[in-house]
Amino acid sequence: MSTVEGFEQALLRAKTVAIPGSTGGIWLTHDLFPRLGITEKINIKLAPRGTDATGMVAGGDADLAVLPVSEILHAAGVDFAGRIAPEIQFAQVFSTAVVAGSGEIEASKRLIEFLASGRASEAIRNSGMEPLATSE
Repeated sequence: MSTVEGFEQALLRAKTVAIPGSTGGIWLTHDLFPRLGITEKINIKLAPRGTDATGMVAGGDADLAVLPVSEILHAAGVDFAGRIAPEIQFAQVFSTAVVAGSGEIEASKRLIEFLASGRASEAIRNSGMEPLATSE
């Protein structure tokens, strides 16, 4: 999975590839698979959510699921095969903000500060995501 060629070969060998109907799945079907020239060569099953895609693999209805690491790591009945090659990754960045007029401005700021801290980095990594930066 760590090379473009290895990823392509895994997809081509799979009888069925499950993908979520979320942003990642849309990107796979409209950008990555066409760019790799494999759209017509693979059998894709679209699942409403990532948990449905991993469930398809666990239940034997798909050989492989392609979705965010955070949705695979703790899914029952599946093994994490690895991250796809960096040059074909789709990085989704999560952001935080305090809504104007919020009744919990200080608590919101403390949460944002914690999420950007080194203390939160381990939990973020353990969930399959990568922190962008820390304030510590």
